[in-house]
Amino acid sequence: VQLQASGGGLVQAGGYLRLSCVASGRTFSSYAVGWFRQAPGKEREIAAAIDRSDSSTYHADSVKGRFTISRDNAKNTVFLQMNSLKPEDTAVYYCAARPTYYSENYRDYDYWGQGTLVTVSS
Repeated sequence: VQLQASGGGLVQAGGYLRLSCVASGRTFSSYAVGWFRQAPGKEREIAAAIDRSDSSTYHADSVKGRFTISRDNAKNTVFLQMNSLKPEDTAVYYCAARPTYYSENYRDYDYWGQGTLVTVSS
C-alpha cells in the first residue's frame, strides 16, 4: 500500500483544514488508518485512527471535539477534518496504515505517507 497525504497549509488559530490520505492498491478497505503528527523536537503522536470498516474510530484527547477522521473506501481515501485549530496543532501530519484494526502506537503501522505540514498561527 502506498499512501499520499495532502491538505496541509498555513491557517490562523480558530481556522480549519481537511487533510486527505489517498492510498493505492485494491485492498485498501482491509487496512486501518491512523493520522499521526510530529512537532519539532517532539515524539510522533497519534491524532486519530479508524478501522478498516469505518465502524470504530479513535481521537486523541487533545483533538477530541475538534478533529474528525472518516474514510471513503470507494475512493481509497481517509480524511482528517480539523476545526478550531490551535497553535499547538502545528506539526507535520502523517497518515499510516496497518491491517485490520487501528493501534495508538505509531510503531505498529507498516505503511506511511510522506507527511503534510500544518502550521497554525496565533
